Formats: sequence, structure tokens, C-alpha cells
Amino acid sequence: MLNLEYMWGLLPVLLRYLPLTLQMATIAMLFALVLACLLAVVRVSRVPGLNGLALLFISFFRGTPLLVQLFLFYYGLPQLIDSLISITGVTAAVLGLTLHFSAYMAESIRAAIVGIDRSQTEAALSIGMTQSQLMRRIILPQATRVATPTLMNYFIDMIKATSLAFTLGVTELMGATQKEAAGSFLYLEAFLLVAIIYWVIVEMLSWGQRRLETYLNRAYQR
Repeated sequence: MLNLEYMWGLLPVLLRYLPLTLQMATIAMLFALVLACLLAVVRVSRVPGLNGLALLFISFFRGTPLLVQLFLFYYGLPQLIDSLISITGVTAAVLGLTLHFSAYMAESIRAAIVGIDRSQTEAALSIGMTQSQLMRRIILPQATRVATPTLMNYFIDMIKATSLAFTLGVTELMGATQKEAAGSFLYLEAFLLVAIIYWVIVEMLSWGQRRLETYLNRAYQR
């Protein structure tokens, strides 16, 4: 039998660490979005030299596990760069999440940009728009609508991926659960409770995603 009384008492303890989990995911998402947009523009524009570096970046961070990347940033790089010796687990986790997910998001944004009708580009250039104006006023607004569902899914994945931060000594939601479970030996109850917390968060974000998609698509509905 599950110890429901223990789970109920543990709930407020774990919820105290939820803000850190959400904060790491939100900060990483913002940085990843900016970096992904830059990478996507470089890929679409095929900027000489930079395009090759963008491809290498995307290939590496999509082709290696996130946990390996987190260990690389937290344990590996400080051996090469002395200034990184003082890097915290939270900083390493945010850095790892940013770089890892920006590689995936860049390809989604690139696909959304490429999917815009070519005739719109030709029309914009024919009236004297620069490439910068074209991208800012025509392409990116439409690409945002197309890419939003995928980007929201990445944000949901990012929140779940923050659970790996406990391997760097970060006491976030998963780290707190691990400590509480080890102290009480009620592993089933503790991990079931944290699973439910993550589940509720994901369902709330999924509901928000559906509402946002409806809002963005309202001009395209007949």
C-alpha cells in the first residue's frame, strides 16, 4: 500500500524546489531561442564559413547525449579553462540545456523559414525591401506561427530535462526528491509524487500551447 500520508506531507517540501526547476528551463529556453534563430538564419542564408560552423554545432549537440554534455561542461571544461573551475551546477545545467536544445530548435526554425512561399520573398524584394527587412517583417512572423507548436514541445522537454541537473549536485525538483527518498526509504511514494508533479506541469503547458496555437491561427481560419 502507498503511504499517502507521507506523499501528502512531502508535496509542499518538493514544491519549494519547483521555482528553481522552472527558472532553469525558462532561462535556458530564452537563450536557446535566440541562439536557434541566429543558427537558422545562418543556415538559410548559407553565410560562407559560418554555415559550416553552424552545421558542426548542430551535428555535435544533436548527436551526443544531454547528460554527456552536462558532464562535459561541469567536469571537463574546467580542466582546460581555469576560470570555469568555479562554475556552479545551475550555470552548467542552463548552459547545457541552452546549447543542446538550440541545435534542435534551429532546425525547426529553419524548416519553418524555408516553408514560406517563395513568391512572398520575390514580391518583398521587388518593392525594395532589404534582406534584413524581409526577414524581420515577412519571413520571421510567419515562421513563428509555424514553429510555435514545435518550440513549445521543446520547452516541455526542457522542463523534464532539468531533472538531469541533480547529477551535477543541483537540488532542484528531482534532486530534492532523491534526497527525501534516500532519507525515508519510501522510493515508490517519492518518485511517484514527483512524476505526478511533472505530469501536471506538462498538462498545463500543453493546454496553454493549444490556446496559443488557436490564437496564432485565428487569421487563417475561415
